Amino acid sequence: MRFLRVFVIALSLLSCRGEDTIAELNTEKGIIAVKMYHEYAPETARNFLTLSKKGFYDGLTFHRVVKNVIVQGGDPRGNGSGGPGYTLPPEIHPELKHVPGTVAMARMDDSVNPDRRSNGSQFYICLSSAPRLDGEYTIFGYVTEGLDVAGRISPGDKIMSVRLK
Repeated sequence: MRFLRVFVIALSLLSCRGEDTIAELNTEKGIIAVKMYHEYAPETARNFLTLSKKGFYDGLTFHRVVKNVIVQGGDPRGNGSGGPGYTLPPEIHPELKHVPGTVAMARMDDSVNPDRRSNGSQFYICLSSAPRLDGEYTIFGYVTEGLDVAGRISPGDKIMSVRLK
């Protein structure tokens, strides 16, 4: 009986790790599916999923768009200055690169953030390669579907909801 209880607990803990978790961002332009990189950024991925489950991102906008380069959202103020009230430790891995489809956390500049802590909710999606960002930001996911949708995002477009699969 004790073995069965330990087995059930272990199985539930493993299933909570969400190693194959996909977050579907339902935007005004369509769906963007993001695979979480739990193995590289466990705290950041967990935070994004927790905020998503709470509905934090629902109705927020993409406040920063650099055409064909990057789209950024997740700021409750809608101007790049907001967040959930906390930051996250950096989970930066040199083997992860900023290529089309990379999803990473935004952060303040090194001059005011020497520890390179990530914003607690603002994220960006790369639409093209950005090697100058490599090794500087926490990459926590990759767009598996809908990169074309991300490319059609305009400033002010909303994230209607985030569904986890």
